[in-house]
Amino acid sequence: MAVDPRQVVAGFLTLSMFVMLGNMIKHDHFSSSTELGMEVTGVEFNTMKLDDDAEMNNVNVGGLENLMDADEEVKPCWTKPSPKTQPSNGFVTFSLTMGPEYHISQITDAVVVARYLGATLVLPDIRGNELGNKRKFQDIYNVDKFIRNLDGVVEVIEELPDEVSAKKPAVIRVPNRVTEGFIRDTIEPTFQTNNYLRLAVIFSSVSLRPKETNNKDLDATACLAMFSGLELKHEYSEVARKMSDRLKELSKKSDGKDDIIPAKKKGEFLKSSNADLARALDLEICSQSDVFIPAVPGLFYGHVTGRRIALGHTQILVPYQSSASTQASDFISTYISNKNHLAYKCYC
Repeated sequence: MAVDPRQVVAGFLTLSMFVMLGNMIKHDHFSSSTELGMEVTGVEFNTMKLDDDAEMNNVNVGGLENLMDADEEVKPCWTKPSPKTQPSNGFVTFSLTMGPEYHISQITDAVVVARYLGATLVLPDIRGNELGNKRKFQDIYNVDKFIRNLDGVVEVIEELPDEVSAKKPAVIRVPNRVTEGFIRDTIEPTFQTNNYLRLAVIFSSVSLRPKETNNKDLDATACLAMFSGLELKHEYSEVARKMSDRLKELSKKSDGKDDIIPAKKKGEFLKSSNADLARALDLEICSQSDVFIPAVPGLFYGHVTGRRIALGHTQILVPYQSSASTQASDFISTYISNKNHLAYKCYC
């Protein structure tokens, strides 16, 4: 991928922005890293404390062009799990909540649980933050591709059978990135007495660092669900592609987050009730862009990084402490430089 000189200039401006941001944090214009939840979430962000006299010319930007120049070639480190031969013996239901960056984790956990139990997964609905804001899975995501990608791994149905929906499910709170031990010790005993479960994924931590596991089947299932599970429906995927292309064309000439949305789609995406849809579009564009610069630490940053790793797009710049010895490479996300994102267990 050839580098547009404007990208390099943007990189320089970005480093200046980080310096100013660091000083604003130091002078209490923003909360500290702990208050921002950086320690709680476990999401990687490079050190951001800077001295008052830090200036842009302290940074050695040599080599920035090389860092931005080439995608990283990766391939899956896993194969699709072997098809289940035994018939389903129950149902797992859940809802997608809190936005697309959480949807990815929720889908992954639900698929892993259903795979382990040999249960049928019921297509989730999508619930917004406002009371009564609910829509179908296929309103945002590509349902056919979701079912096809999981074919043979987990059976997926759109609705519960009538005789099951009339019953009361056993509700289980599931920690994000659920482990085999939790499924075995907590979920499976309940499933044996009530084979109709409703999962509620709890995010006490949103760390996306890799974990040591011994179940290759569940690891492969998690990789499949996280990186091949959720895709925008075709018409929205096309909007994201067009917006990404237009961003590259307009560069500094753009007047603004709505100027690049195709005119016919502005009303649809800018409605307050469509916050999840706009967020999903944002996530897609950030995953496809030439360079990604996260504004804050969090699950959005983590999942965009994971998708970019899977695509080989590892050009991700983040804040770092500036000094006379600072190199351009210090601004590369530690998820990338240290390869400590769980995506590196799925792609290598």
